[in-house]
Amino acid sequence: MASDLTPISQLGEFGLIDRITAKFSLRHAQVAKGIGDDAAVVRSGEGKVQVFTSDMLLENVHFDLGYAPLRHLGFKAVAVNLSDIYAMNALPYGVTISLGLSNRFPVEAVEELYAGVALACEKYQVDLLGGDTTSSQQGLVISVTAFGQALEDEIVYRKGAKANDLICVTGDLGAAYAGLLVLEREKVTFKDRPDEQPDLTDYDYVIGRQLKPDARGDVILRLRELGVQPTSMMDISDGLASELNHLCRQSKTGAIIYANKIPIDHQTVSVGEEFELGPTTFALNGGEDYELIFTVPLSDYDKIKSENGLHIIGRMTDDAKQIQLTLDSGEVADINAQGWDHFEKGEE
Repeated sequence: MASDLTPISQLGEFGLIDRITAKFSLRHAQVAKGIGDDAAVVRSGEGKVQVFTSDMLLENVHFDLGYAPLRHLGFKAVAVNLSDIYAMNALPYGVTISLGLSNRFPVEAVEELYAGVALACEKYQVDLLGGDTTSSQQGLVISVTAFGQALEDEIVYRKGAKANDLICVTGDLGAAYAGLLVLEREKVTFKDRPDEQPDLTDYDYVIGRQLKPDARGDVILRLRELGVQPTSMMDISDGLASELNHLCRQSKTGAIIYANKIPIDHQTVSVGEEFELGPTTFALNGGEDYELIFTVPLSDYDKIKSENGLHIIGRMTDDAKQIQLTLDSGEVADINAQGWDHFEKGEE
């Protein structure tokens, strides 16, 4: 009998979500968007909407307390959820935090975690609205719900891109994964030689991007100043390849991007050389950068072409089967989503 059951790893995270939500439909007219985007959108009257998202971080799945400081972790837990609000072109105003704590955590550890939460609330000007605390038999569990708001006509979904729209990303990509590789390597080294302290001075940027990422609310505000509203958008949490595939699938478009246009920091390049991996691989498949990928009409080119920190990396096409990367050599390769998937990595 058991042999007839489907392992979750066969579907993967997004396949599982599609399967379990297929029979659910929206019952209330005020719900503009339920499952299927970075956040849910609920109409609140007078052309305004409320935006909601939630995320869970599990010890030894999403973070390792062997090298992740609790204060950084508290900050990151808030930032990664606010990133989903920004990805809807909305502005956040509050979060709730729920914790599952094992008995190995003293009060002082919880205070340190919440010190990071407080830093994030201050940086992004959001309020802590509540939450819950319970015991856990599986280490530290952090569940965050974030709340935002916008005018309904300001909301940007993953769908909406059109052929010839420009594909843009913010910041640089691949650094968070580079930082993770360095931290994992140093963890192994420390286990073998516990008397030696790691020298991480040459990796400060990539490690910072892994342990304390920044949600890009500044980009949302700048795009409004420029008079640019993306046609589609999402945050880059699972790698550029995965997110580009999501935008194309939901917009029913294809895409062509150029390897030499993908922004990659020099420290990420150096780490790639150490690990004998191309930095473009980090950018495409690494994840946890929490930058934004979005599309804009070609007519907005002059508004963004010189904007610091915004990078045009390609364009959308009308062939939904064409999601491709043009290499420096001129060769073209298909882009498959190979980013982070909890269940494909055996976390079921």
